[in-house]
Amino acid sequence: MGEPALEHLRIRLACLHRALRAAADDRAAITARLTRPDLTPYCVTDDQVGVLLDDVHTLTEALTAPAGPDRAEPESERELRGRTAAGGTTLPLDALAAAFGLTRADQDALLLVAAPELDRGYERIYAYIVDDLARRLPSVELLVTLGGRTAAARLARRRALGPAGPLRRYGLLRAYGEAPVELAQELVLGPGVFAFLLGWGGDAGLLGHDPGEVAPPDPRAASPYLASDRLTRLGRALGGGDIALAGLWGCPPDGQLDAAQALARAADRPLRRLTSDIEHDARTAAELGAVLWIPTDGLHDQPHRQLADTVSAVLLRSRTPVCLTGLRPWRPRPLLAARAYAELTVPAPGFHDRHAMWSAVLPDLNGTLLDDLAARYRMSGGELRAVASVAGAGARLAGNGRPEPLAGHVEPAIATVTRGRGGGAVSSITPRRSVEDLVLPEAQLRQILELASACRVWPRIAEAWGFARRSAHGGVKALFTGEPGTGKTMSAEIVTGMLGLELLKVDVARVVSKWVGETEKNMEEVFRQAEESHAVLLFDEADALFGKRGEVKHGTDRYANLEVGYLLQRLEASDGLVILTSNLKDNIDPAFTRRFHFVVHFPRPAAPERRRLWRLAFPGQAPLASDVDLDVLARLDMTGAGIAAAARTAALAAADGESAEIGMRHVVRGVARQFQREARLLRPAELGRYADLLGDGERPG
Repeated sequence: MGEPALEHLRIRLACLHRALRAAADDRAAITARLTRPDLTPYCVTDDQVGVLLDDVHTLTEALTAPAGPDRAEPESERELRGRTAAGGTTLPLDALAAAFGLTRADQDALLLVAAPELDRGYERIYAYIVDDLARRLPSVELLVTLGGRTAAARLARRRALGPAGPLRRYGLLRAYGEAPVELAQELVLGPGVFAFLLGWGGDAGLLGHDPGEVAPPDPRAASPYLASDRLTRLGRALGGGDIALAGLWGCPPDGQLDAAQALARAADRPLRRLTSDIEHDARTAAELGAVLWIPTDGLHDQPHRQLADTVSAVLLRSRTPVCLTGLRPWRPRPLLAARAYAELTVPAPGFHDRHAMWSAVLPDLNGTLLDDLAARYRMSGGELRAVASVAGAGARLAGNGRPEPLAGHVEPAIATVTRGRGGGAVSSITPRRSVEDLVLPEAQLRQILELASACRVWPRIAEAWGFARRSAHGGVKALFTGEPGTGKTMSAEIVTGMLGLELLKVDVARVVSKWVGETEKNMEEVFRQAEESHAVLLFDEADALFGKRGEVKHGTDRYANLEVGYLLQRLEASDGLVILTSNLKDNIDPAFTRRFHFVVHFPRPAAPERRRLWRLAFPGQAPLASDVDLDVLARLDMTGAGIAAAARTAALAAADGESAEIGMRHVVRGVARQFQREARLLRPAELGRYADLLGDGERPG
């Protein structure tokens, strides 16, 4: 790419050389008009003042004239571009122009700044044109002088070369040193730009970045908020200046971008986001005629109080239209008193909205699958676009370059986009076991299957059939009770797998805190992670969190009861599946129990279930000896977890003894060790004719 890139620079610089020569001629003419040019560095004569006054009068008269079009490209440049395009490549300067929206005048300015990197002779030419030998780097004044032959054109170039113009906003050009006035500001290339222009390689997208820019929404996944009449009216009022601040509350974090984009679209303005410098953000938004978007969820916390005060102070002075978004309102009273404010509580996208979004992103899917996806997942536009992209890449990879139906790649794409966000007090569990691995009495098994089915259909009947308006509960809630090892956690994993979701297991010990307010904060983070991951939330052994409220006898009792009250509200507000497990149902506060749609009690397995559990405990490829008597083993009172642990111990004993098979003697040893771990007594009579396989250390004393 090096030779075409250099040829392109040669063609473009040849055009700029004519502009440089014309500017130099202008400078010479100005100097010739001065009666004593030798005195110019030291004083201004009466005659010079008259000449200068004539010049500035002519300038101000010409400011209102049209700026005029960019210079036309020469035929040689069009031919070069055609040759490189035929070879499947793009000229570096054209790539930069496409990536950052540069006009031809912007490109000329970039080349003029790059020219001294090619030849230091340009520095003296630049110094001559600006009539200052101390200013050899290209400055705003120089680029303005060369950018237009009329006063209006030069004024337009000055605006384009300011901090809000694309060249400096994206960092392709950077200010060098400090200048007393903006016109004298010297400019240099951003890192990597010169090498890229010469065709030495690089990535155009990495050469510049505007952290405040928000790209327009992808039309493939139209925001559901665009259909809201109230939001459209609010956006028009913001764009027309009837209000200065618009608050959009109730949006989850991953949906706030969609809402802000919809508001800006209704206002007919671009959208910019808050970065680390609120004053710079407000100035840039004002110059670009944009709406400034400020997510406010972090401004409520005490550690961010200084940032919140700074944002409020800047917005008090600014008249830039602002969009505020958050789960809960942020309303500083001085700000509301000084600026016209209106707000809207944004509802979560309903089933029909989500169905339309899925259909727009993945139009090839059939109606049944779209219904299922819309019911199960509440995704933002960004997440949906990511799913479509990942699914499309998976289909192309599986088809070896040929198009393949997307339906089989959507679920893996959803897992890629949404899962693996564990951390803190939750651990992610990818379901690996199926309903065939679940051994329960018929009644309990039927309840588990009903739970999975209810989770699939509930969003549809809640929204499409209107039941959500009659119920205070968000998603489906389930309580599993029973002794340890009876299958509660496994059932939660299997239900999650049937739904095609991820299971987030809560570490209750890390959630509960002795400090006032910390438990609620930790719980909010847990629910937020589950909602962002579209995951099932499992509180294993939840008695510590959801236990009964007691009588207030001490100050800490009041806070403990407040924690339970908060958990009640948060449990109701959650739209996902939440499962609690407890060893004893009576330990759970009755206020929680009333809120569960399913309460399943897991009994200790009976003999028929224990025989199946023993059969499943040994994988099909395990070398199980023919003398292993499952009927005898099924008579032992053991839970599913105990049976699985005994089977693993038996396998370890067989491997340690270099036995080719897992025999009954190894299984008996595993059973004995499991009884010891549970502090239970294994009587030889329970093993019948296999009692003599017990070792001396495994017999009851």
